Amino acid sequence: MNFLRGVMGGPSAGPQPSGADTIQKLCDRVASSTLLDDRRDAVRALKSLSKKYRLEVGIQAMEHLIHVLQTDRSDSEIIGYALDTLYNVISNDLEEEEQDDSEEENSAKQVDDLGSQFTEIFIKQQENVTLLLTLVEEFDFHVRWPGVKLLTSLLKQQGPQVQQIILVSPMGVSRLMDLLADSREVIRNDGVLLLQQLTKSNAAIQKIVAFENAFERLLDIITEEGNSDGGIVVEDCLLLLQNLLKNNNSNQNFFKEGSYIQRMKPWFEVGDDNCGWSAQKVTNLHLMLQLVRVLVSPTNPPGATSSCQKAMFHCGLLQQLCTILMATGVPADILTETINTVSEVIRGCQTNQDYFASVNAPSNPPRPAIVVLLMSMVNERQPFVLRCAVLYCFQCFLYKNQKGQGEIVSTLLPSTIDGNSVSAGQLLCGGLFSTDSLSNWCAAVALAHALQENATLKEQLLRVQLATSIGNPPVSLLQQCTNILSQGSKVQTRVGLLMLLCTWLSNCSIAVTHFLHNPANVPFLTGQIAENLGEEEQLVQGLCALLLGISIYYNDNSLENYRKEKLKQLIEKRIGRENFIEKLGFISKHELYSRAAQKPQPSFSSPDHMMFDHEFTKLVKELEGVISKAIYKSSEEDKKEEEVKKTLEQHDNIVTHYKKVIREQDQELEELKQRISTLTSQNEQLQATVTQQVSQIQQHKDQYNLLKVQLGKDSQHHNSHGDTLQMNGIQTEEVSKLKEELEEWKNKHELLQGQLKEKDSVIEKLNSSQLEMGATEQSLQTSRFGGLEHSNELQKELEMLRSQIQLQSAEISKLQMENQKLQVMNTAADPMLGDSGATGATSSELEARLEQEIKELKSQVKALSEEKESLKQQLDSSTSTVAILQDKNSRLEREVAESKKEQDDLLVLLADQDQKIAAQKMKLKDFGVAVEDEDDTESGDQGDEDEDGDEEEQDENA
Repeated sequence: MNFLRGVMGGPSAGPQPSGADTIQKLCDRVASSTLLDDRRDAVRALKSLSKKYRLEVGIQAMEHLIHVLQTDRSDSEIIGYALDTLYNVISNDLEEEEQDDSEEENSAKQVDDLGSQFTEIFIKQQENVTLLLTLVEEFDFHVRWPGVKLLTSLLKQQGPQVQQIILVSPMGVSRLMDLLADSREVIRNDGVLLLQQLTKSNAAIQKIVAFENAFERLLDIITEEGNSDGGIVVEDCLLLLQNLLKNNNSNQNFFKEGSYIQRMKPWFEVGDDNCGWSAQKVTNLHLMLQLVRVLVSPTNPPGATSSCQKAMFHCGLLQQLCTILMATGVPADILTETINTVSEVIRGCQTNQDYFASVNAPSNPPRPAIVVLLMSMVNERQPFVLRCAVLYCFQCFLYKNQKGQGEIVSTLLPSTIDGNSVSAGQLLCGGLFSTDSLSNWCAAVALAHALQENATLKEQLLRVQLATSIGNPPVSLLQQCTNILSQGSKVQTRVGLLMLLCTWLSNCSIAVTHFLHNPANVPFLTGQIAENLGEEEQLVQGLCALLLGISIYYNDNSLENYRKEKLKQLIEKRIGRENFIEKLGFISKHELYSRAAQKPQPSFSSPDHMMFDHEFTKLVKELEGVISKAIYKSSEEDKKEEEVKKTLEQHDNIVTHYKKVIREQDQELEELKQRISTLTSQNEQLQATVTQQVSQIQQHKDQYNLLKVQLGKDSQHHNSHGDTLQMNGIQTEEVSKLKEELEEWKNKHELLQGQLKEKDSVIEKLNSSQLEMGATEQSLQTSRFGGLEHSNELQKELEMLRSQIQLQSAEISKLQMENQKLQVMNTAADPMLGDSGATGATSSELEARLEQEIKELKSQVKALSEEKESLKQQLDSSTSTVAILQDKNSRLEREVAESKKEQDDLLVLLADQDQKIAAQKMKLKDFGVAVEDEDDTESGDQGDEDEDGDEEEQDENA
């Protein structure tokens, strides 16, 4: 015990041993002692010395401490001491105690190296990390908590190596995920810190952690802690979420598909009183905004970004962010980050951009949010970072938004200028020509984005006229830009104006013509390029060369003095082609150009570095090569290139046309889908209504049957027998009358059927007679007159049948009405039956007989209705048969007329023949030949033969 007392600082009789000797003795005791209590005391002593003698304990005791972790796992206390000792040795986060002067000279780098070296020694055997993962699974607080801290320190010192060991360890990541479910907040919070280190720059572990339900657990913790009003734990959870989502497309998609974006909306609920925010709340809200930006970053795949943007709009997150944007009392750094977040949520998403355009600031009168933001951008008293954020927001609003571009440019056109309110176009023009160079640059870049890839708006902007001073005529916006450019303003202003002009003139021949029409512009550009100026002016020279190159490349040769060839000759004489290309290369070689080309957001360390815009760097990359080639091209090559351009323009027009057609078809498809959904919902409502009505009908039927049964039972207990007999007598007479009428109608029906059969036989005879027609003229005429007479008779009889059927249907309906009256009388008779004093059996039998007879009458009426329908069908068929016969009769009439005509022709021929015969007879008589007169009524054949024989003999004699 004296030894331990010396170690712990108590009084000692002998000389004090040195720290290294004490540590060596403690290590020997840990290694050789057989009693667990002795080893525990020795490890406790090492723990107390490990902060002051970190190096010595690490060198001498690490192996013994690892051995304790392996062999003494049954004792949680010694395991906890060993883990704490290893943590003190490896960690660099501990506060240093008072040190000697020689130790104070050690630099922080050496301290870091010490922790890294001990970590490397510990993880050299991968079993040590696996053992540590096993200890972290223990529920005992004295084991689990120091194990979590030690593993976190290992990850800080040698992150990639420890990550790889945990990744290949069975269920390594899953064991650590259980820390988030620990009910002890200390372990849970340190588990969050551990997972922060574990997920740094390792996509595989990030995916495993995400699929282990990390998003759900972390969002639950944030909600429990009070969202943005929570403490440091919320900050740690947000940092872990950023690790899981940043540059990890798989986790971002999983986050969106899991509907976790909707759970972010409550984070941004702010009250009316936004004064006095705590530093922790500002930090938390800043991290929350950054997390939203991670999901919609322009560096993400376009499809993933677009889907997240749509989800944020539909769940109301964008609306919540706009509320913060327009709220009062919000800290400046939160407002700036909110503007940047809204910018990326609306960037390239037409729906979100349209919503942002409709947002109004809570002012009197209300102003659009875009106008309020632009007022901040051109105000030189606003913070530089805020002005950059507003510019980025305006750029994102116009990105791939032709509708928004048109709205901004329309505020500059003469027909739409409103003198009573400030518009976005007026603010941009005011900033473009103000005395503040930063406002000039921001306004020029913003206006350039309004013209980006929109040739129509470039042409419309040429109509803008500006009043420079009282008494002077207005000048165009293009002319005013070149005037300010030639006045030798600040470099930042000139760079902004040159970027605007280059964007304006690119791919717009009309704008190039307007620019060249001013005779002072080309000499100014060539003069700027030809001079040898300092480094600050080299950037301006490069942009002037780019503008002149655009004037050549997009020149349509409409101005004789500034045709492509003449401009090339001018460059050759005054500048030199090589010198021109060199000056053009100044742009892409500039350091600020390289910074601006990295990301769309304008981020500059100071206003002086604000020179290039990200979209403009894309334009330079596109045009630098083609302008260099155009300078060296001949006129023939230019002609060929113009032909190619025309072909490409035609192709672009065709593509644009088809895009428009596809867009219209998509709209029609959406309308049809909406119509289908509407009809489907209506159909469902109607089906529900039908189902409800069916159920109501069934209920009414059940109620009717129940009432009927009750009436039947009640009728057995009443004593109105006389009235019953009287009612039954009336009903019996009515029934007998109905039966008689039914018999009459049956007889009439049979009579009608017999008449129909007769008509059918007549029709069949007509058909047979039509087939026999045409044999002789007499039979044709007879058939004709008979068919006509029959058809007339048929029509008359059909009319009679129709009238009889109508009368029959009226009588049937009358019978049905009487039947219904009888049913009503029967129903009314039921309560009167109750007053009768006769026996219930007789009345019930009469009622049953009456019901049976009524049913029979109903069935007979139904049968008559069916027979009526069949008669109607037969009448229809008869009508069609008559129509067919009339058609056949008309054909027969035509045939009779033709036969009459043929008969008349035959009679004419016979008359001619008789005349010829009479003439021959007269000739024979003149020759003295005796000719006998023949009787006209004789048979033709024999007479003709004799006459022919006589005539032959006479001819021979003659």
